Amino acid sequence: MDIAYCKRFRMEIDLAGRDLTPAAVPDGYRFLPWDRSLLDAFARAKFLGFRDEIDTSVFPCLGDFEGCRRLMTEIIGKPGFLPEATWLVVRSSERERMVYCGTIQGVRDEYGFGAIQNLSVVREHRRCGIGMSLLLRALDGFRSAGSRRVYLEVTAQNQRAVRLYHRTGFLAKRIVYKTIENVYAT
Repeated sequence: MDIAYCKRFRMEIDLAGRDLTPAAVPDGYRFLPWDRSLLDAFARAKFLGFRDEIDTSVFPCLGDFEGCRRLMTEIIGKPGFLPEATWLVVRSSERERMVYCGTIQGVRDEYGFGAIQNLSVVREHRRCGIGMSLLLRALDGFRSAGSRRVYLEVTAQNQRAVRLYHRTGFLAKRIVYKTIENVYAT
């Protein structure tokens, strides 16, 4: 078994003086706040958003629904879990069932800093402002809970996510490396 390393950025934002008004999303989309009865919906949105992305090689649990469900259960079980920084975006009309489009989760660490756990948008719903709106709603939730700074980690190769975080005001503060099994080694 070969080991490979995945480069990740630890990014941070200072919330002081920031406008955190979420951008409007297209008609038919709506935000649902965290509710325990929606655990499977949050897990399904996380799975659908990550299943074909590079992050599944770094965090294999993101590649299947049960892994995402376990991860959501761990996140909500953390002492600093913040419901006000945890959102689900769905789309539905009178004629169709609810479609899961994206999600974000947040916790506060022991020092009061906000920590974004995951932000995912399902491929078919990207490029219409959902990611930015989720991020801004979560940041507003952190600020409402008293956090002045928020951090996250992002895989460096996920350039779309890195650009989103930069546009919002996050700065790369550190580079970290995560070990992963190199499944392509011969």
